[in-house]
Amino acid sequence: MNIFLRFPRIPLALFVAGTGLLASRCDAQTTPAGPYKIVNSAQVPGSGGIDYVYADSAGRRLYVPRGGEVLTFDLDTLKQSQSIPNTEGHGVAVDAKSHHGFASSNPVAMWDTTTLAMVRTIPVQGDPDGILFDLETERVFVFSHAAPNATVIDVKDGSVVGTIDLGGAPEQAASDGRGHLYVDIKDKGNVAVVDLKTLKVTAHYDLGGKNSPAGLGLDRKNRVLFAFCREPATAVMLNADDGKILATLPIGSKTDGGLFNPATMEAFSSQRDGTLTVIRENSPTSFEVEQTVQTMSGAKTCTLDAKTNQIILIAAEKAPAAGSPGSGTPLHILVVGK
Repeated sequence: MNIFLRFPRIPLALFVAGTGLLASRCDAQTTPAGPYKIVNSAQVPGSGGIDYVYADSAGRRLYVPRGGEVLTFDLDTLKQSQSIPNTEGHGVAVDAKSHHGFASSNPVAMWDTTTLAMVRTIPVQGDPDGILFDLETERVFVFSHAAPNATVIDVKDGSVVGTIDLGGAPEQAASDGRGHLYVDIKDKGNVAVVDLKTLKVTAHYDLGGKNSPAGLGLDRKNRVLFAFCREPATAVMLNADDGKILATLPIGSKTDGGLFNPATMEAFSSQRDGTLTVIRENSPTSFEVEQTVQTMSGAKTCTLDAKTNQIILIAAEKAPAAGSPGSGTPLHILVVGK
């Protein structure tokens, strides 16, 4: 992703009021009014680019890599807590069993999630971007647009297990708990399927002419992939076993994150245009855009708090012009729920 967001400064009180008004207008014009809305928010001073946000639902901590460190917040109150310094990461993954956290930095940072003390750094090749923890294999996958496309790390001791050639630039990924990893390949317009035993790509699922997939969700039970594409702005639903396209639906502009919540049978795509598209899975072959939630311009990535079924997004304001009053680019944390 490697994109540093710049947006006009907006007072938080005006932003919250304005988003509520904008949401009601947009919902009336495009999709039926739905239950999702911004239920909590926080504004944090600071500077630096942002990319992924990660909710550790079990540990009740929110992680946001920014400005050479990983910021941490209480997931329930959004109150800022201790940061993890000297970490130029894009994303975070956490294993509750080993109590180890990882950032997709170079070298990869590994810390104790109880104390937030650094355990070690792990030299890797490429340009780390996205990251995923797979519970079944107890491994972390660090993704890079440059070769090697994925570096595989053992969460227990931080050792590098191997690397994977994905055949293109990866964005988001999801694992199915059955020995398969799915990765959307941004520059090739497909989804790569990886055998987690051999660490080899076994297939590439075509997206039917839809390009730049940047978000990915997976319904493990019903074997449905949700690939969120930028060109055109489309959600492509695929059979996870054979890649057959099941349906397509419109989403907002410039998606950069997606997920599926099995507790509600809904998929979510966060877009830089300030919208969060909610797709309901009525059955394994029937889907509908349930709601378009107005968020904030630049709120392009999202994460799920599995305990509350809330979606957390982040955005950053534009830096002030040289010589103008004020400094920094405040970070906004938005919580969307019912």
